[in-house]
Amino acid sequence: MLKLGTRTVLLPVDLQMAFDAAPWPPRNNPASDENGLALLAAWRKNGWPVIHVRHDSIVPGSTLGPGMPGHAFRPGFEPREGEALVTKSVNSAFIGTDLDLRLKRLQAEAVVVFGIATDMCVSTTVRMGANMGWRMILASDACFCFDQRDLDGTLIPADAMHRAHLATLAAEFATVLPTAALLTAARPDHSG
Repeated sequence: MLKLGTRTVLLPVDLQMAFDAAPWPPRNNPASDENGLALLAAWRKNGWPVIHVRHDSIVPGSTLGPGMPGHAFRPGFEPREGEALVTKSVNSAFIGTDLDLRLKRLQAEAVVVFGIATDMCVSTTVRMGANMGWRMILASDACFCFDQRDLDGTLIPADAMHRAHLATLAAEFATVLPTAALLTAARPDHSG
C-alpha cells in the first residue's frame, strides 16, 4: 500500500485562469479543481513541501502571458507564504527552471503531480521527471484534457485523450492514482 511522507513534494502544474476561456476547447473532468484543492489542503495541513508551477508564456498575445487576466492562478491555487514557485515557458517544468535542484535540496522521495493539461504540461513534466530519476506519482482525477482533432480532423473527445495519456503514463513513467487514494496515503496516521 502506498505511503507518502514528509519528503513527498506536491507539484501543481499550470493551475491558471486562461484555460477556462477561448481559445481552449471543451474539456473533461469538471471535478479536477476540487480534487486538486483537496490535495493542496492535505499537504498544507501536513506541512509537506509544495512547489507551484506557472506557465509564463513568451508567445505574443497568449492568454497565459504575464499581465494577461488568464495568467492568474485559479481561485485557491495561489502559492502561500513559504511555498515555492517555478515559472516556465515550455511544457516541462524541468526545462529552464531550478525544479530539479529544488527537489534535490528537499531530498524528495516522490513527486505528486496534478494540473493542466494531462496530455500537455502535466504529461511532459511527469515523463521528464521520471527520465531524470524522480519517483513520479500522478493524481488521475486532479487533471484534465481538452478535445483534440487528429491529423484527419476527426474529433477525439477530451475524456478519451485523458484516459489514453493516463494509461501511457502508468505503463512507463508514473504511479497513477485517484485523489482519494493519495489522500489516504498522505494521512499521518496511515500505517501502510
